[in-house]
Parts: sequence; C-alpha cells; structure tokens
Amino acid sequence: MTDLDGQVRAWIGQDPDPVTRDELQRLLDDGSPEARAELAERFDGTLTFGTAGLRGPLRGGPQGMNRVVVARAAAGLAAHLLAEDAAPSLVIGYDARHGSERFARDTAEVVAGLGVRAHLLPRPLPTPVLAFAIGHLGTSAGVMVTASHNPPRDNGYKVYLGDGIQIVPPADAAIAGRIDAVGPVDALVRSEDYVLLDDAVEQAYVDAVAAVPDDGPRELVVAYTPMHGVGADVVDAVVARAGFAPLHVVAEQREPDPDFPTVAFPNPEEPGAMDLALALAAEVGADVVVANDPDADRCAVGVPAGQGWRMLTGDETGVLLADLLLRRGVEGTYACSIVSSSLLGRLAAAHGQRFEQTLTGFKWIARAEGLAFGYEEALGYAVAPSVARDKDGISAAVRVLQLAAELRAEGRSLTDRLDDLAREHGLHATSQLSVRVEDLSLITDAMARLRADPPVALGGLDVVGVDDLAHGGDGLPPTDGLRIRLAEDARVVVRPSGTEPKLKAYLEVVLPVTDDAPDAVDALRISAAGRLDAIRGDLALLVGG
Repeated sequence: MTDLDGQVRAWIGQDPDPVTRDELQRLLDDGSPEARAELAERFDGTLTFGTAGLRGPLRGGPQGMNRVVVARAAAGLAAHLLAEDAAPSLVIGYDARHGSERFARDTAEVVAGLGVRAHLLPRPLPTPVLAFAIGHLGTSAGVMVTASHNPPRDNGYKVYLGDGIQIVPPADAAIAGRIDAVGPVDALVRSEDYVLLDDAVEQAYVDAVAAVPDDGPRELVVAYTPMHGVGADVVDAVVARAGFAPLHVVAEQREPDPDFPTVAFPNPEEPGAMDLALALAAEVGADVVVANDPDADRCAVGVPAGQGWRMLTGDETGVLLADLLLRRGVEGTYACSIVSSSLLGRLAAAHGQRFEQTLTGFKWIARAEGLAFGYEEALGYAVAPSVARDKDGISAAVRVLQLAAELRAEGRSLTDRLDDLAREHGLHATSQLSVRVEDLSLITDAMARLRADPPVALGGLDVVGVDDLAHGGDGLPPTDGLRIRLAEDARVVVRPSGTEPKLKAYLEVVLPVTDDAPDAVDALRISAAGRLDAIRGDLALLVGG
C-alpha cells in the first residue's frame, strides 16, 4: 500500500458522509492511471484557508469542500475563538447550494461540542442577513456557508469576526494554524446544544434595510431576478416595507435551485445570465432591471438603451449610489478598491468628504475608518454600513429603486444622471480583461512576465509608470498585482482573482466632455469603448488572453 493509499483510507475512515466515502473508495478500487492521478490531485495539500475563507469544488479529499474539511475548519475556528474570548459565540448562516445546510449544521455541532455558543439561522438566507446578525446578536464571529456566484459544483465558507467584517491577516493565518492542528474529525465531540434561531433576525434585517431609503417618489416598474438564489423573499419583504410596488420577478429564476439550470454561470456579470430578466423588463415596460447574485450580496442594474437594454457596470452603479448619498449630505469616508473607478474620489472631493482606496475585497473596504459608503466594481456596495459592514445587494437594490423613482418623477433616468456626472467630472469608462485558466501556473508566469518586462504603451497610450503592488505603498498592504499608469489619466490594474482561477485586468480611461450637445456623452462613450478595446487587445497579447 502506497502512502497515498494510506492517506485515502485514513480520510475515508473519518468521513461522516457516505457519498464522499464511496466516491473516494471507488477511485481507490479503480486503480487506473486516471483514478490514481485524480486521487493524487485531491490529496496534494489542502484547500487554503485565507481571507476568503474556504472555497472549492464539492468532492471528497482535502482539496475539496466536504464534511471533513468543514468540520476541521469549524474546530479550528472554535479553538481560535476560545483563545481570544472568555465566552465566545458564533452565528452561522447558509445559502441553498448543495451541501450548505449540512455544512452549517456540522459547524454548529462541532463548535458547540468545543464550548462555543452557536446560533444557526433557520433557513437558507442571504449573506447580508448573516453579516447583520453578527452585530445584531453581538456574537464573537460569524460563518456563512456559500460560494456566492461560483459554478454549481462549488461551495465555500466565509468567516467574519465580531466587527462584522470578513477576516484579514493575521487572523486568517492564526485560524489556519488552528485548523492544521485538528486531528481526525471522527474524534471531535459534537453537540446539538446550539440555538436554532427563528425569523426574528431576518425581520430585524428587513426593518433596518427598509428604513434605508428616505421619503420620496415610489412609482416605478421593476424587473428583478434572484438568479436561482436566496434573495427573492427578503427582497420582496424589503421592497414592500419601503413602499414600492411588487417587483416583476423572473419566474424561472425565483426559487432557489443549486443547479442554476437557466444560466451557464450564476453571476449577473457573465454573458447571457441576464437574458431572462431583460426579456421580462421589455415585456412589462420596466424602468429598471435589478438582479442579485445567488447569495444576494451583489447587485446588478440594467437600464433602457435605445430600443433595448444595457447593464450598468459596477463602477457606474457605484458612482450613482455614492452621488445619491453625497447629495443627501451623508458624511464620512467614501471608499472603493484600487481596481474601481477613480471617479469616486472626484465625487467625494467635490462634496468635501474623505476618500480612501483599499485592496480588492470588502474585507478591506469595510475597514475604512468612518465608512459612509463603499463599493467594488464587481457589483458590491455598502450603502448602509451600520446595517451590514459588508457588501449588501439588498440594501443597494432598494437605494437604486429610490434613485430611479426620483429621477422618473423628474422625467429623467439613471443614464441621464450618469451623463450629468460625466459633464461635471469627465467620462470615466471602465472595462475588464479576464483570462480563465486550468493551470494556475499560467497566472504566475503571466505576472512574472509583466514584472520583468512591463509594456511601454497600451492601446496607443504611453505607460507613464508601473507600481508593483507586491511592495505595498500608498497606505496599502502588499498584494500580488501591478498598476500600470497610462497617459491621459488612463490606468490598468492586473491581478490574480482571489476566488476563481482567473487572471483579471481592470481598465479605465477618462475623457473630458467639452461639447454641450445632447448626444455628446453618448458619442464619447463610443470613443471610450474603442480606446478600452485597444488597451484590452494589447494587454491580451501580453498575458495570453
């Protein structure tokens, strides 16, 4: 018996799940080169526990999301909390993905068995409800079992500490060390002495979010999709309490379905994902389209465009929401990630408010001191940090409805307001290049090539500076990324994705609006799109896209 055989048999011996036990046993019994290679890959290390918690494919072995991996994570987290808090407590939420409820119950049983007071939300609920619950219940930490908008084969495990913010260094490394020290999970003492919560936390969240928009017009026709996720019921309740008419919901995508049958990827940013929602919008004559991703922490917005529709970028929605709050006199720090549009900084300065750029991810944005509003271009927005100090696609959606209704009452649209901002501050147009890989070494190689031999021009614009984000600077911790500064205020940021096997590049060009003609901004958008395409094309040749 090889060492690999021993590892597999030891894993099977502690696995409480007959499905993954049988899966591994079949591979072990098969003995073919293909089966051996798959076992070797599954047992080549473990899923990395980091600032995104855990995320990976549902399968047996240490390189998958399964009940052994989750029990180890729960035991390690419990050990960390017991070392930091005299009377630790944990609230646990979960979405409707395959395995989520079982993983959540395993977590509650394991931490309760180790002496942590555990609270389990009563049913699949959005991630923002869990983020809210941490502060509402005053727990030491929170866990959300979700893979957000990843493919159906994945699941994940997000960890928040008592401040309601996802973990960052050094807490992630401390918890990872505790996880590494966990022995066989069948030796863990489990307990069902945990609190199964009722609907009170969810109702308190609905109350808090429904109070976010202030009084104003409410007449609006909205098409909405929860993307087969868990957002619909909570969104319906918030919208009704806030005084809006019921939304027109995509029937095929309303109910939670972990197989996400109508979309290739359950992410509003992916091509085709919004087709059913846009068709419904045309059918009902909607003023605006709103979508959540499956765990409802992100929000996508679509608007009429000519004879059809177009989806706003995350940057466009972000600056619209920031502009609304700034015009309302909401004071504090306005923050975004380094890959988001620079327009937020100009808006904040124009209103005399503090602006801060952070590393990518709400685990960093939410830590901005005095946060009033934060966003990242990947459709994440914190419009009410006092409710949830995380991205919240539901509170963002209700603010979008508020703004759209106000503009409709004036005979105007969200696009009209974007045009206003372009005329005042310049047209800030953004785009992305995303390269998905099977072999992660390709990402490492591409980053090394760019560092060793950075471009001198992209899209016809000279490179005026390159900042290696691995060295930190500008108040930012070190991270794997490059910021390429171009002439005429354009820029590119290149970094590996933190949650998917992708190399991502974030592009921005800025064009002044010098023409007062009604269609001047539309014409500039066409020009900006061409410039972005040129930059993207040159960059793709450099990174292998």
